[in-house]
Amino acid sequence: MQLDIGFLDDATRPKVSPLTGLTTAQRAPGRHLVMIHNHFRSEMQVLRDLIDRAKSGTESPDAIKAETASLSMIENYEQFGNLCGQHCQIINIHHSIEDQHIFPALRAQSEAYKAVADRLEQEHVIVHELLVRLVGAINTLADDPHPVNFTVCTATYDSLERVLLSHFGYEEEQIGDALGYFGIGL
Repeated sequence: MQLDIGFLDDATRPKVSPLTGLTTAQRAPGRHLVMIHNHFRSEMQVLRDLIDRAKSGTESPDAIKAETASLSMIENYEQFGNLCGQHCQIINIHHSIEDQHIFPALRAQSEAYKAVADRLEQEHVIVHELLVRLVGAINTLADDPHPVNFTVCTATYDSLERVLLSHFGYEEEQIGDALGYFGIGL
């Protein structure tokens, strides 16, 4: 039931040539991107902890539901869900900035950056679908802590974690330095 995520293989991802000679100021937007991603990496760990606590039986179903609802990435999704129609994003504000501002600016630089931006947008769709599935699986697990629900929840989380961490790393590597080099702000 998991999505086909084999396309995340690095060998299939477009690459750009590394930029050299960047100043500290030019590297700052890329470092800011990493900082934003680190926040979401942290929230992924919260989700992992919720799954583990639910599995161990140390947390009530209502407490688990309340905690998933309070994650900022879920709050962003619920508040700005209308953006999903364009790119079905997981982290709506972050992805909308990328999709609406950063990727078009990168596409204007070269065919290589256009290919990378196109690929990153495709990955946003997969990330969004996996997040929606994970929240549903966590809530199902909270309502019915059956072993099958634990398996589905854990497998969905593992897929999301693999996709999201891979996506963040690819994005940071391919466009981090370009943001400052081309004067594309976050």
